[in-house]
Amino acid sequence: MNRKRNLLVTVTAALLSALLVYGVYVLQLRQVQFQETVNIVVPQRFVAAGERLSADMLGVKQIAKASYEPEMSVDAKELIGSEAIIPLGANEPLLRWKLGKFRLQPGRNQSTFQIPRDYVLSVSSGIRAGDKVIVYGSGAEADSVRLFDEPITVASVKTSGNLEIDDMNDANLKAMTSGDQEGMYAARRDANGVIDAINLNLTESQWLKLDALCKNGASKVVIAYSSNSLDIAASSIGEVAAP
Repeated sequence: MNRKRNLLVTVTAALLSALLVYGVYVLQLRQVQFQETVNIVVPQRFVAAGERLSADMLGVKQIAKASYEPEMSVDAKELIGSEAIIPLGANEPLLRWKLGKFRLQPGRNQSTFQIPRDYVLSVSSGIRAGDKVIVYGSGAEADSVRLFDEPITVASVKTSGNLEIDDMNDANLKAMTSGDQEGMYAARRDANGVIDAINLNLTESQWLKLDALCKNGASKVVIAYSSNSLDIAASSIGEVAAP
């Protein structure tokens, strides 16, 4: 009887030891796997070119550390507010070159329109490429109105010599990209040139509305600088840009 009991105890102890060893092995294996993987940010669905990324569109995917590239992002906050330069597939790594916060190219369903000079009543002199502007309609025979609810992106601002207005020594766009508001102010202050032509990124319906208002000469547009441009610059240093 004692022999059977001892045998049972021995077998039970051996099984418990084996389970303990297996448990330690699994824990060590998981630790190794954790150390050799990295979580990257991916879109949770297909994202069309020109679409702006929001928090609910982003997720996390675990990949092998050996597959990680510096262009991949591990922080979703830094991508919120960016626009897709090219279409993005669901769960594909979000490489930084595929995104842009300060795209001068028109977004999805937009085109770049040069606003005819005889359509313009006034343009804020401090406007630069990449800024957000508010467009108003003004006429002697009608009330002044805001044409579009959302701010409009400026694609370019040219002088009469077809030169982009900017400070060549301290470019406004470079300062905007780095979130340097002091640099943005200095670039605008030191830039020379009178605005002769302004190009805006508009949807077809926006352009047709503007054209219908101005083509008979009774009304013109006033293009005003928007503080949203500063909000976007702030987003590049950790804040979320307003949609």
